[in-house]
Amino acid sequence: MTATSFNPLRLDIKPLITDAQTVQGQTPVAQLERLHELVMAEHMPTEASVAWQFQGELRPVTGGAPEMWGRLAADVEVALVCQRCLGPVREHLSLDRWVRFVNTEEEAEALDAELEDDVLALPRWLNILELIEDELILGMPLVPRHGVCPKPLPVPVDDLPVVPEENPFAALAGLKGKLGK
Repeated sequence: MTATSFNPLRLDIKPLITDAQTVQGQTPVAQLERLHELVMAEHMPTEASVAWQFQGELRPVTGGAPEMWGRLAADVEVALVCQRCLGPVREHLSLDRWVRFVNTEEEAEALDAELEDDVLALPRWLNILELIEDELILGMPLVPRHGVCPKPLPVPVDDLPVVPEENPFAALAGLKGKLGK
């Protein structure tokens, strides 16, 4: 079942999970302000967008209430600054992870230390785009770079190290003479 009418900025998450519904959408990168600040937008198509999906699921637990889970998936191609040549490098950002929802912040903190999956306190309303943006930013490469840069970074001649024309052994002999005195 797919939810037909929803607001990704104010998603009523509990019915989505209990009814095992799926919501999905396309959100322009420009609308995700923090992500947009980290990319080289001038080297991306103006219509570049994040394709995303959230799927709710109740998982049965023997002798207890079912656990509330949501599968979060997103994909986008962005341009980042290559740390070698400082030019644009295309990176594919993708996420596909499960998030467990619990009733309180205290329960979330306790389980977060035990589980590999993300654990969040169940909010009344969830801004799914904010969660997606957080996860995409966390998934960005720490040092984006080309495999082989298209152009090497030019080094100004004035910045090249000056190599003395003096014989290095003559310099050592001069030092030896000063130490002997």
